[in-house]
Amino acid sequence: MDARTELTALIAQELAQPVPAAVRSIADAVRARHAEAALGVLFYGSCLRKPETLLADSLLDFYLLVDDYGRAYRGAMMAFANKLLPPNVFYLEARHDGVTLRCKYAVISLAQFQTGMSPATDNVSLWARFSQQSRLVWARDATVIQPVAAACAEAVLTMLGNALPLVGSSATADAVWQRAFEETYRAEVRSEDSSRAIELVNADVERYRRTYALARDAIGGGTADASAAAWRRRRRTSKLLNFARLVKATFTFDGALDYVLWKVKRHSGVVLPVTDWQRRHPLLSAPVLAWKLYRRGAFR
Repeated sequence: MDARTELTALIAQELAQPVPAAVRSIADAVRARHAEAALGVLFYGSCLRKPETLLADSLLDFYLLVDDYGRAYRGAMMAFANKLLPPNVFYLEARHDGVTLRCKYAVISLAQFQTGMSPATDNVSLWARFSQQSRLVWARDATVIQPVAAACAEAVLTMLGNALPLVGSSATADAVWQRAFEETYRAEVRSEDSSRAIELVNADVERYRRTYALARDAIGGGTADASAAAWRRRRRTSKLLNFARLVKATFTFDGALDYVLWKVKRHSGVVLPVTDWQRRHPLLSAPVLAWKLYRRGAFR
């Protein structure tokens, strides 16, 4: 097998690993909301590494892959917004064994999911997330598995291909992955500093070394100057799109404002009180609150 094929096979094995019953339960609730269009449910993020006993105190992260936005929603406006600026993000609570589980999930078509992993895509959101391990909790049928695995393998190649010129071909796998995560954090409206990139790599270091060993022969070259210029462009594009999606989420994400401020506090320690009026009008409040968070150092 060539390097890309081997990498895709490795990703497919990761996607197929079992998840706790609690994760499967809330994943079922996610797909039930969009049952006619659901193709697959991906579980990703920091909760992937947590024991099941801690999941009730966490916010689980999912991506729901669909085949058609029109069939995913009752209203045309939601379908249009999803296609124009994917993904749409929602909040969901579900009961499992007497415990309330909470999640946010993003809806995206399989086609846009695949496109978002390409090195030609300046928005880093998808390929930064799915270059990491994830689990395909549910798939409509076996034909979904291969394209999802191939897309996640493409995310690994995009991450490493965009970072390698910055550190040089003699750099270790750990250094390349760390730089890749540092650059993607800088390209998003996030509060984490460079230590978070180190933590991510160290949490799954053997996996990152193995994927780098496979990907190294499948990624192209490039100059450090050209790569640095591309990252500057990605920072502009990704931050603009992230802010636009944040504004859009105020229409779909119940409790969006409190969730965003909770997450900012968790990552940066910055606390920003909000009024009842701001909760009732999150779209109008968003620019002022974002500026206040920026001034207090919640993100860079």
